[in-house]
Amino acid sequence: MADFILVIDEGTTSTRAIVYDRNFQEVALAQEEVALQYPADGWVEQKGEEIWSRTLSVCRTVIAKAGGADRIAAIGITNQRETTLIWERTTGKPIAPAIVWQDRRTAAACDALKAGGHEAAVQDETGLLLDPYFSGTKIGWILNNVPGARARAEAGELAFGTVDGFLLWNLTGGKVHATDVTNASRTLLYRLGLGSAGGWSAGMAKMLNVPASLLPSVKHSAADYGVTDPALFGRAIPVCSILGDQQSALVGQGCLAPGQAKVTFGTGAFLVANTGEVRPASQNRLLGTIGYALPGAAAMALEGSIFNAGTVIKWLRDDLGLIQSAEQSAAAAAGLPDNGGVYMVPAFTGLGAPHWNAEARGLIAGLTRAATAAHLVRAGLESVAYQTHDLLAAFAGDGAPIAELRVDGGMVGNDWLMQFLADICALPVLRPDYREMTALGAAAAAAMQLGWIDAAGWAARAVPGKRFEPAMAAEKRASLLEGWHAALARAL
Repeated sequence: MADFILVIDEGTTSTRAIVYDRNFQEVALAQEEVALQYPADGWVEQKGEEIWSRTLSVCRTVIAKAGGADRIAAIGITNQRETTLIWERTTGKPIAPAIVWQDRRTAAACDALKAGGHEAAVQDETGLLLDPYFSGTKIGWILNNVPGARARAEAGELAFGTVDGFLLWNLTGGKVHATDVTNASRTLLYRLGLGSAGGWSAGMAKMLNVPASLLPSVKHSAADYGVTDPALFGRAIPVCSILGDQQSALVGQGCLAPGQAKVTFGTGAFLVANTGEVRPASQNRLLGTIGYALPGAAAMALEGSIFNAGTVIKWLRDDLGLIQSAEQSAAAAAGLPDNGGVYMVPAFTGLGAPHWNAEARGLIAGLTRAATAAHLVRAGLESVAYQTHDLLAAFAGDGAPIAELRVDGGMVGNDWLMQFLADICALPVLRPDYREMTALGAAAAAAMQLGWIDAAGWAARAVPGKRFEPAMAAEKRASLLEGWHAALARAL
């Protein structure tokens, strides 16, 4: 009996496959790391072939654990967004390494467009800002730097996709070249709007010199995406949902009403607020995006992106050796009476919202001889909360105040950080017991496509978890934020 849903959760540093039953209980999980390469300052790449091989491996592992392909009713995909691949239509082989969302190599191209006075028009058309973060300028870089690529693209020989589209192409044996509205809205090439108000923008394609022949078709987040090549898993399995990871977490958290918001703390941190049918228009350099398009339910969203969150702990652990595990960071921070005046601005790859400064670089401020490894670890954790505070201030400035933070992602198991987050942001923090909200959102969307559930029922379900209430005195909060903003000013 096919009563399970398989979710592919392809993140920045690993790819996972999770099988859920009809009650959305986890049946099986497999995970493999995907390497990042840093060939030059500000460059971040991955091998498309490795993304696919790791994905295929984890899928086969969990299908075996779940009892075979006959148990899988559908596949859902959720993915790191903006990461850009171009491949040959005949072979499926990428013509260059994937350019990861963190990559800053197209900063000069973005600056030139800004200098030409284009950013206001770009924001009005796409909801986005001119920044190397997004896919559009990455596509241009590949076409301009891989010999013969532009001519081949114009001849219709090549295909562009974010990671979801690349995986779908491979899963279907090259039969389906498609993406969903949430991923399309992150490319700088999509006209922001729901239904017929959205779509690929001819004006943006012309501005960025991207041939229309490269672009995939765009579908709802829950839709018929074809079936897998029977040779992969033993039988053809329908692909029923695709969502970019942050929008998928919005669905997973059940934030299906205007004003509800979630923040995911993973490699980066991403605050997304549901704005319903209202088209976001930010005055504070936040992003307008598509939240989701589900059966009977679609919404736009306002988003703020922090480029470095979990990467800070990974850096402290793997590169500096100050902790042996991420779990040790909480104990290191809690063991200090205060931060000792030490602040870290983790602008390893520039700063995201609301600053959008690609040239900013990280710094540590306030060091004295009394500073210890624990102070650096605490400063790294605190930086995540401070950046979230700044995002919330920008959301409030755009008329989208947030009353509570629903959190998920790898960092939220750190109780010390969650309490500090509540204290600095002066908001309740709600942490669900089940943390894989990104995968859960894709599973829920696939279940809606199958007709197992509807959006209203999903939003109304009870979610067990823990609530962190703010407890810090206002004077202390203000003092800490003053120190943070002084350090931030130096980085900027």
